[in-house]
Amino acid sequence: MLPRDLQPEQFAAYPLQARKLAVANLAVLQKLPLSFLPSFLRELIDYDYKFPVERAAIDGELNTLNALSPAQIDAWFGPFAQLSLSPKLDRLDWINQPAQFLEQESAHLWTTGQQDAFRTAATAYGDRLRTAAPVPPIPVRRLGIAVIGQGVMSYDAPLFRNLRAHGTMFGHVNPENGLQLLLAAVEARAQAHPVPYGHWYVDGGQSIAQSPQLTCLSYTALEPVRSALLDYIQKQIQRPGMGPEELRSNLARLSPPDLGMAKGDDEVLDRFRLKLLTEGSGTQIFSTTFAQWTAREALRRAQPLTLLVRFAPRQRQRPMNELLSNGQGAPELDAVGSLVDADMGAYYQWINQQRLPEAERSAFLVWFEGHDQALAIGPTLPRGTESSSGLDLGKLVELVLS
Repeated sequence: MLPRDLQPEQFAAYPLQARKLAVANLAVLQKLPLSFLPSFLRELIDYDYKFPVERAAIDGELNTLNALSPAQIDAWFGPFAQLSLSPKLDRLDWINQPAQFLEQESAHLWTTGQQDAFRTAATAYGDRLRTAAPVPPIPVRRLGIAVIGQGVMSYDAPLFRNLRAHGTMFGHVNPENGLQLLLAAVEARAQAHPVPYGHWYVDGGQSIAQSPQLTCLSYTALEPVRSALLDYIQKQIQRPGMGPEELRSNLARLSPPDLGMAKGDDEVLDRFRLKLLTEGSGTQIFSTTFAQWTAREALRRAQPLTLLVRFAPRQRQRPMNELLSNGQGAPELDAVGSLVDADMGAYYQWINQQRLPEAERSAFLVWFEGHDQALAIGPTLPRGTESSSGLDLGKLVELVLS
């Protein structure tokens, strides 16, 4: 079947809001080439479970497409229409399983030497879309905070090496009540700028606070879900003929109740938690990986105005079979190795923050928990320098946002 043959009833399996949106925009969907449309449907089918920023992007894209003239449709999508697809692709259920279609389409484009043409067409489309539907300004400067080194009593090697060239190193920070001061600053921003999913606190261990103003996730709180997932993976890989691709497909079909997640009031966040654990590599077994991946996905998807990530000690490396076996007993922790992981994780957090709109205005702070070392990055702070100021963490947040 081709897009021009789409009918409203073919979206019956979509969640409510996604179905309504697809039917309301059926006329424009029918005009899009098969080489493009499933990639849009992959986003649309999860509309009900997306963050407000993601929904706004889909709404804006549909508004832009509906406003295009026939000549503009041809100009925007002509390069996609020129791609040659295998006849078996249009026989797939690309409406209800767009992700599986895209996997096979990608393989076909690679084998036929058309991947570069597809990439060029996609880049041109993205450029046109950004020009036609610019991102609205954010209400306050974006702030990222990383807290690393929990449980490390001393560490002599230099920290923040990848970030030092971009900000100011503070070597005499007052660490007293540091985490509480950072959380207070984050909560104050949330109260001053109440945006849904706009202010996050992610903890690689046990959260020290739960605030109604913040979107809070912690590795420890998800222990029952992680355990259920590891049990599921173990059962799957023991099945005859089970391979990585089939396992990935099975994981993609899981829903929150499948892993014992009680139906809550926030299905968007429940689905986000599920994807963190089923799509992230190592998020189920390493707390540092969980914290880093959660920061990456929160920034990419929710684009929060404030993101505080606290890294915690992870378990020591062991053979993968042991890690996946979900054995009982407290794992041996590697605090120093976790500090090294978290130091790099903080760098990745800053990089991902810099990919968001208004990055030139954004601020970032990383602190060695319990110690006097921190590094701050902001538009008013000098780069590649050191400061001897003895500020506490609350004052340092004020400085980086000044």
